[in-house]
Amino acid sequence: MKHIKLETKNYTTGIKFILISAFLFSFCFLIESKNSISYPDQDKDTKWIPYTLPWDDMPIDLSYIYKNDIPAGNRGFLKVKGDKFIFEDGTEARFWGTNFNSVQNFPSHEHSEKVAKRLSKVGMNLVRFHQLDGEWSTPNIFQFTRGQNKPNTLSFDPESMDRLDYLIYCLKKEGIYVYLDLLTYRRFETGDGVESAYKLGDAAKPYSTFNRKLIELQKKFNSDLWNHVNPYTKLAYKDDPVIVMTEITNECDLWSQDVKVEPYRSELEALYRDWAAKNRVKVGKEKVVFDKKDINIQKFFIAVTTDYYKEMISHMRGLGVKIPIAGTNWTRNVAHLTAQATCDFTDTHPYTSGGGGWRDRNGKFGNEPNLGSTNNLLPNTAFYKVQDKPLFISEWDNPWPNEWRAESSLLLASVGSFQGWGGYTIHTYRYSVDENVDMIGKPITGNALNGVHYRGGVFDTFNDPAKFGLFYHSALIMRRGDIKPANETISVKLDNLLANRGKAHILTAEQNRIQSVLPGMANKGKVVGIDDAVVDLDKGEVLSDTKEFYRNLNKKFGWIDSPKTKAVYGFVGKEGEILLNDLKVEVKTDFATVAISSLTDEPIKSSGNMLLTAVGRAENTESEYNSTHTQVLKLGQGPIRVEIIDATIEIKTDKKTLRVMSINPQGSITGYMPSEYKDGVFRFEIGKEFQSMYYLIQEL
Repeated sequence: MKHIKLETKNYTTGIKFILISAFLFSFCFLIESKNSISYPDQDKDTKWIPYTLPWDDMPIDLSYIYKNDIPAGNRGFLKVKGDKFIFEDGTEARFWGTNFNSVQNFPSHEHSEKVAKRLSKVGMNLVRFHQLDGEWSTPNIFQFTRGQNKPNTLSFDPESMDRLDYLIYCLKKEGIYVYLDLLTYRRFETGDGVESAYKLGDAAKPYSTFNRKLIELQKKFNSDLWNHVNPYTKLAYKDDPVIVMTEITNECDLWSQDVKVEPYRSELEALYRDWAAKNRVKVGKEKVVFDKKDINIQKFFIAVTTDYYKEMISHMRGLGVKIPIAGTNWTRNVAHLTAQATCDFTDTHPYTSGGGGWRDRNGKFGNEPNLGSTNNLLPNTAFYKVQDKPLFISEWDNPWPNEWRAESSLLLASVGSFQGWGGYTIHTYRYSVDENVDMIGKPITGNALNGVHYRGGVFDTFNDPAKFGLFYHSALIMRRGDIKPANETISVKLDNLLANRGKAHILTAEQNRIQSVLPGMANKGKVVGIDDAVVDLDKGEVLSDTKEFYRNLNKKFGWIDSPKTKAVYGFVGKEGEILLNDLKVEVKTDFATVAISSLTDEPIKSSGNMLLTAVGRAENTESEYNSTHTQVLKLGQGPIRVEIIDATIEIKTDKKTLRVMSINPQGSITGYMPSEYKDGVFRFEIGKEFQSMYYLIQEL
């Protein structure tokens, strides 16, 4: 471990830290809250400091912790073994990453180098390349310069491919893997030989799942992509173990997307009549209505979708693609999940409040805390975990302007480690390659998608202290496995093809390991029905069976208590002292996340190098909300600011010479917190002197 000599008289020397981060959480018994939670008034008794994360760097560098995973691919190709992702060398794979969207997939070479290093420093090890084919944004894989005469989508743009190749090369060098999207937003053209192409919309959903011409065009795209040789790695994409997963099509299905355009609707009807004849299902002479409550229609959709997945997978295997392949990444019911389970793994996209305030609703948005809800990011996610299949979450988000988004990454990372899920990629890192962006969100643009105007930057994560700022700890939880696997497995038996998640999926992922058992599967573990509640839903709290994390829904807070990472988060300001193993935290700020992680192989109680992150709300300067915090009245401007977290920390430790340093966004020491060591306890306060969101705790 690298230690840095610190001089007390020169705090801001610009010294960069290549250090380890430490999360502070532990098993906790809580003092009962005296008052119900109230939403803080942003303009009253609230202190903020500027804290804009640089676009091309991070204050602390934890890449050395993961040095054995550099370069990405050194453990061989990713495989599926049971319900786990395993590298060829036998190592279980766990991922914490992000999406790159649209133009972020095609940056300059210099930009690629900086971003790859930045992701490595914060502990990310996977990037999902999303919207490569999104023609609403330029560059895309077909077109680098807007306004080019592009009569079809049958070939890739050389400049776009060069930039994509170099980006993969940079990520690989930094130990970061790639999840490769295939069909996402491609607009098929008449020049592609597609009838009524202009009527089909993005990715021709769901026509692309059954029309022969569209399927053959997908195969050509896949052949061109997988056979493409990256000049920087000297490997074809199919032969490069840096690419670990892929999906056939993004958010596409027959269950939620209607088939209306001719002649495609008639083609689907002909397929149904043929299927019905083979399965002895009576069909009248009248026009077929694809009633999604009809069980035969459900079975037909399963057959069509399964055939599509199998054909595409077979084609890719024939090309030499070795990695796990998913069908798509959302599911409407058991029928759809049944089709998805024929692929190598399942994938899902949970969002809070449908994406919150990302669309123009006069600035209105969903602002409910995840920690106070049973309908948060987890129940639907748990539904997707099929027995004997790995689960990956390729999109998730609790986006700005939700004020309580700092609670989400720790909650998801803890549950992911506990469940043994394959990992997460947040949507999204960013949609742009603009540099030195110092605010969250942008004014609403005039560009409309599906008739809805989008507010730029809502999903951007790269500069958000409330999300990206906590990824040091989230990465350690997922990749290091700081939360132990669950002790007991709950198997939810799914017999009804029309069903979606039920009471059995609510809170269970936070108490026990959970998996869905599809029709025809043998039951493993403790079996419950879909409407059988596993957790007492009236109690309003849930504790993992490992006793390492807890959530109180009524009081809207939680804690993590593992040996190497500990945290309290949510509305903790009225809870008084929160006692964890070897840790006591008393937070004065109403809403906050206070997390500590050991940056060594030692637990927090004996570690000489830790990272403490304290963050709650993060907003633009001079932003304003209405009185109920459900409407943005004023977007504000840069710099991004964070609310100061006022807290007292006590760590039981045998390290007698620890000190606490505040770190600014540029990675410089701004001061040393007053502290004391007495009777085996190291005590200090944050929020009064040398205010920051990052604090390094190191042994002299």
